[in-house]
Amino acid sequence: MTTGQLTVGIVTPHEAPGPEIELPAMTNGRIATVVSRTGPELRASTTAAAIDGAAASFAGHDLVAVVHASTTTAYVIGHDEEAALVERLSQRFQVPAVASCATVVAALRAYGIERVQLVHPPWFVDAFDELGAAYFRGLGFDAVVTKAVTLPDDPARVERQHVVDWVEQHVADRVEAIFFAGNGFRTADAVEELERRTGRLVVSANQALLWGILCATRTTWDLTGHGRLLHTSPQTNDSNQLQS
Repeated sequence: MTTGQLTVGIVTPHEAPGPEIELPAMTNGRIATVVSRTGPELRASTTAAAIDGAAASFAGHDLVAVVHASTTTAYVIGHDEEAALVERLSQRFQVPAVASCATVVAALRAYGIERVQLVHPPWFVDAFDELGAAYFRGLGFDAVVTKAVTLPDDPARVERQHVVDWVEQHVADRVEAIFFAGNGFRTADAVEELERRTGRLVVSANQALLWGILCATRTTWDLTGHGRLLHTSPQTNDSNQLQS
């Protein structure tokens, strides 16, 4: 699948817009989205009731994939339950499904990354810092967490250049990659400049979702301006690793 517009269903517990803005922006409108917001309780967004609600929201749309967009949900439920959620979504909608943190893990492994710095937005509560580190360390990564405390606490007020400057000043010497956690932390347009400045692979939550969608649907597009990850041809990656 290489041409035309793709429609993706998004299941998320979050009110802050994220993938529905960045997925179309990164693809010049070639991805369209339809969103089902499940309410703020993270675990509730993974239940059968939430999936049924999404089915009602997605009715009438010809979906090529469904995504669960919430890094903090993955932190709370853990990798195994996240993988089970991906399987349930895929079976329910009969299309490929991907989830935020699982795609990041697959992306880091595709690049042979072992040491990663998680950059959390200021609106993440402290408990998420510990849960995020535990999620990645439990999968064998040497993970450190930093919170961008001087950025605005409102996702809508976060600006690209502030993100670039903050991360460049706070990147840990020993890490090989940087991950912007949070699907409402819209940082995709900061990725490429940060890779030039830091020499590290930089991954954002929504950029990783896009990579996962392209891999899972075997879609090959020439995408530039949003980092090395999207320069990788999906056909060279095993889409099964998105659920591993």
